[in-house]
Amino acid sequence: MAERGPDPVEYQRYGPPAGDHRPDWQAAAPAWSTRPPADRPQVQERGPGLAPVAAIALVVGITSGALSSVAVSNMLHSTVTPTASGSLTNVTGGSVRIDESSAVTESVKKVAPAVVTISSSSSSPLGGGSGIGSGFLFDPRGWILTNRHVVSGADALTVRLNDTRTFPARVYGIDTLTDLAIVKIEASGLPVAHLGVSSGLQQGQMAIAIGNPLGTFENSVTTGVVSGLGRQITAGDAGNQSAEQLNNLIQTDAAINPGNSGGPLVDSGGHVIGINTAVSQNAQGIGFAIPIDVAKPILAQALAGKPLARPWIGVFYQAVTKQLADSEHLSVDYGALIGSSDPSSPAVFPGSPAASAGLRSGDVIVSVDGHRVDRDHDLSTQILPHLPGDSISLQVR
Repeated sequence: MAERGPDPVEYQRYGPPAGDHRPDWQAAAPAWSTRPPADRPQVQERGPGLAPVAAIALVVGITSGALSSVAVSNMLHSTVTPTASGSLTNVTGGSVRIDESSAVTESVKKVAPAVVTISSSSSSPLGGGSGIGSGFLFDPRGWILTNRHVVSGADALTVRLNDTRTFPARVYGIDTLTDLAIVKIEASGLPVAHLGVSSGLQQGQMAIAIGNPLGTFENSVTTGVVSGLGRQITAGDAGNQSAEQLNNLIQTDAAINPGNSGGPLVDSGGHVIGINTAVSQNAQGIGFAIPIDVAKPILAQALAGKPLARPWIGVFYQAVTKQLADSEHLSVDYGALIGSSDPSSPAVFPGSPAASAGLRSGDVIVSVDGHRVDRDHDLSTQILPHLPGDSISLQVR
């Protein structure tokens, strides 16, 4: 997002390049799926060795503004995209074989008409301000996806379409667990960007960023590749007044400039694979986007007229590595070790689904619904494809 003053100044989402470092402890992430909620089975008794602990019914969810500090956003393995009717249909997430000499041109033709400019203004005793960011239409009835930091704190929003029409806009909902927000304008028959699938991305494949750098050069296009996956950064504003941790991001060398925040990251087939959100201030060619799969659940919630919410199971955990297994004398070198680094905070939240299932500090969750929990498929990622109210089966040691 770009702040306006005498000269345009970027309100940037900055973060150092992500390495192998992971936080020592993290909270179980929000969980979504396209399945209807399942009935909650009875808790099973703990047996020796590897055994299912419980079928945990996920709580109703974390709504906007609540408990944002105890959940971690991760990648959603979903293959759906909104349609004009407000329902969701499957899209293909397989490899796209296109001559790269024409791929950029064709992809831009498909997506650029749906890219919008979002202008914000706010007033305060300290003088207020204004800013500009990007977004894109995901439904022809005026539904727009953007970054939370583009609209946060705004008293008024204006959306400028690719065809130069402008509309007053309102924030439908804020996702407190990620840097995402949904904006609504009163219009119909608008062009939309088709959503891809981020769960199957590979390093080296083409990535195209579209947005409004500096709030001046509308629908600018930059190209690069997917440089990395599953990145974790600490992102803050240009004045270093606030910061937050963002997880499981797509890293790209497609230039993400001031004002690109909220714009789409697109693959060679013209499908949105991410939402541009941050750029490193310490290097060139290191930008980050939120995977589109993370956004799909809240898009569906918005189209259904529901508040944005993310469920949780209520535990703090540490990813098990060989080093951790040796130091803690664990019986396995993978999984999620339940525990909290803060003595004043319980590892299992009282009254949470995890507490009801009998989980306790020191347990190692090794699988979710039969799928192994490891460094590449952590607990948060395994929980994520579920809806609030779904049940999951955990195995622990």
